[in-house]
Amino acid sequence: MAAAPSLAQGRLGLLPQGEYVCALPGNAGGAAWNEVQGRNFAITGASSYRAGNGSGTYLLEGKRVTFTRGPMKGMKMMRVSSGMLQEVGRDGKLGRMRCHRAGPVLD
Repeated sequence: MAAAPSLAQGRLGLLPQGEYVCALPGNAGGAAWNEVQGRNFAITGASSYRAGNGSGTYLLEGKRVTFTRGPMKGMKMMRVSSGMLQEVGRDGKLGRMRCHRAGPVLD
């Protein structure tokens, strides 16, 4: 018996182009957000991104983003607003790291 195909999360889409900065929440005694070095990336075009160590592609289905090729391959995020993504853990639950669109793509 053949396995049933998985159901898509929703309509295919594109993320807004720009530089995305990733951070973890801080605490009351310090900074509100702590940038996570090495996790920032840029959405550069239709389903394409660039990270510090290469470039690749992503798929946006509904609110779920899956990085399909390149240095972030396998990473999953949830779109929580037009310019904000939140990591999704291997268990499918939302993680603590959030990435927000900080501005246009820098060369």
